[in-house]
Amino acid sequence: MALPLDDFATVDSDWLSADGYGETGTGLLPGPRRAGLSATPARLAKFHAPEIVFGPGALAELGHCATRLGARRPFLVTDPGLIEAGWVDEAVGYLRSSGLEPAVWHDVTPNPKDHEIEAAFQRYGESGGDVIIGLGGGSCIDAAKGVAILSGNGGRILGYEGVDKVVRPIPPTAMVPSTSGTGADVSQFAVVTDTAARIKITIISRTLVPEISVIDPRLLITMPDWLNASTGLDALTHGVEAFVSRAHNPLTDGHALRAVALITRHLPQTAQLPDETIPRLAMALGSLEAGLAFTNAILGATHAMSHQVGGMLDAPHGVVNAVLLPHVIRFNAETYPERFVTLAAACGIPTVGVPAGEAALLLAERVRELADEVGAPKGLAELGVTEEVLPHMARTAMNDACLATNPRAADARDIEALFRAAL
Repeated sequence: MALPLDDFATVDSDWLSADGYGETGTGLLPGPRRAGLSATPARLAKFHAPEIVFGPGALAELGHCATRLGARRPFLVTDPGLIEAGWVDEAVGYLRSSGLEPAVWHDVTPNPKDHEIEAAFQRYGESGGDVIIGLGGGSCIDAAKGVAILSGNGGRILGYEGVDKVVRPIPPTAMVPSTSGTGADVSQFAVVTDTAARIKITIISRTLVPEISVIDPRLLITMPDWLNASTGLDALTHGVEAFVSRAHNPLTDGHALRAVALITRHLPQTAQLPDETIPRLAMALGSLEAGLAFTNAILGATHAMSHQVGGMLDAPHGVVNAVLLPHVIRFNAETYPERFVTLAAACGIPTVGVPAGEAALLLAERVRELADEVGAPKGLAELGVTEEVLPHMARTAMNDACLATNPRAADARDIEALFRAAL
């Protein structure tokens, strides 16, 4: 689905403001004036991305990638499902054919736990490992990042919650995603479950952006249907939240819009035709685009809330996002509806002459329809969330770093009301 060129050919005026949604900034472009460049108020834009190897058969490049990073004894973090599917044996074969001696750690569960990461780090030290490789979904990749954090910085993994707490260099990392949605293979995020507090904590650091991401769409075919739906809906949420984030910029906007367009068109096809190549390629690309967008623009209230549900119930992250996202879209659009018009158009919704607020509501409905198409639950109650836990989850959501870039300010009462609406 092609988007109008105009969607990518203009710089939004709100990006020139101090925070993207408020009054115009007062800072001027530094340096002497030159012809054609006026001293225009603007914010700086930064964009961080790994080297990307993309396409069917890309896994065969893993040995070369690890060697270029200086590996001798790479440490591969994965899970039993990837072993059963045969991808670990294939990856280890490529590493060995490059003269490397890999060690494999596979005791990762969904929503990686603090104690799992610390056990993996202990095994990493015992193995004499160097380059760290994550092979699998977001849980495996986040666990691999956790091992890297502890290797370079020591301490306990929960001590790195927040922004820029990872202050020392970490070992080189290469990631091989097996799902089409988390974006962990290109992001500066790691999400870890605090098993004692039953919450998820978010670690954000530029050091966590992997050196190399190896994206082989063949790996997506072995995902179970529920995981395909969950990760695809997660990627959609990444695209939407990155596009309206307070930290969005022209370097992230195009990636976010293309992700939304690709995912809304092709996710249902992967459910209906799981062995077809084109939908899988499109979802691999959509996941990548969404990851590049959100790691640089950050996210919003949907993820801040979803992390609390996942931490408490160990629920699939993308499914929780799908339940919450329509409610958060409506909440944000009450104050800032304009950017949702472009997102609605990316989903194929006619927006010419449609008021911005109405377009935002149509987008929220389209997200819910897509969730229905792939079998996501209607509400949080179906996942086991009960009324009495809502105040606690609202309070803990206020500490999540993702909330800082939500376009509309929200307090605990707002978040609790959103949770209640999503029940």
